This record gives sequence, structure tokens and C-alpha cells, in this order.
Amino acid sequence: MEPVTLTTDRLYLRTFVSADIDEVYVAAQDPDIQRWTTIPSPYARVDAEYFIDRVVTEGWRTDTEYTFALRTEEHGPVVGAIGLHHPRAGAWEVGFWTAKECRGRGYMTEAVLKVARWAFTDLACTRLEWRAEVGNTGSRTVAEKAGFTMEGVLRAGLPNKGTLRDCWIASLLPTDLRLPSPLQHLPS
Repeated sequence: MEPVTLTTDRLYLRTFVSADIDEVYVAAQDPDIQRWTTIPSPYARVDAEYFIDRVVTEGWRTDTEYTFALRTEEHGPVVGAIGLHHPRAGAWEVGFWTAKECRGRGYMTEAVLKVARWAFTDLACTRLEWRAEVGNTGSRTVAEKAGFTMEGVLRAGLPNKGTLRDCWIASLLPTDLRLPSPLQHLPS
């Protein structure tokens, strides 16, 4: 798929480009981003280059991962990142980070809801999953504000820097956003 641009009242979500490498590198120096995400730690500029020039580009090209840079102005600085990845049986997983100086403003909740609507309408996503290491309360707060239903803890469910960690898991269904589902849901 060719990269798409999504907008909300306050945000521009578009794919990363090579010109964003330095901003991603600087943002990824935040100890919280390195602690709670699966990015390398320490995070070198070459890691940002690989992420943007290979991971992001290949994900869009192969329809296996769709990654967006968040901006509050069309050509403004990167304030965060959000991506859909690991497609399986109609379900996608969402992951994200917010630059330290931009946290607490509701940007990521807004972005998650926009990307979820796009996934449900354009990708025929049947279920959007969120996972985060137990203890990552910032990420959990975003998921809860976006309407995800907490489903529990997956023991050893998240590999991070060579260690399996317990993680929270939650889901969002199209019907949670008053959207039609491509498949009927038969609750237990």
C-alpha cells in the first residue's frame, strides 16, 4: 500500500521520511521510551536510520506494518509515533510512543482513535489489540481513554531486549466505535 496521511482536529499523521531521522533519534533518547518500548537501548542514530529507511518503508510496501509520525502542524516537529503491526486473522496490534515534552495533552489518544477508525474502515480490521508491559501506566491510560477493554495479563507475553515480560492486553472492536464489523461477533 502507498502510505496515507490521516488528520484529526489537532494532528497530522503521515509516514516517517528520512528527514525525520534526527527527531526520532532525539526523542528515543528518553529513558521512558527506551524502557517501555522494544526499541534498542542504548538507541543510536543508526537505529533511527534503520527504523525509518527499512522498517517503516518495508512495512508499507509489504502491507505488514503501517507506521505514522504524529505532528501538530503539517510540517511541524514529530511529537510521537503510532503503528499497526502483526496482522493476523483480521486483527492488528497498535503500538505508540509520545515525545516526553508532548505527553499529557491527549495527542496519543486522539491518534489511536483515528488510526483505529482507519484500520476498521480501510483495512477491514476485525479487532485492534494493544499490549504493554505490566507497569506501563502511561500507555495503559491512553488505551483506556481510547475505549479499549482490558482483557488481562499475558505471562511472558512480550519479548523486550532479550527478556520475556508479562504484559497487559486489551482490545477495541469496530462496534466499540459504532462502526460495522466485517464479521459478526458472537459474544459468549
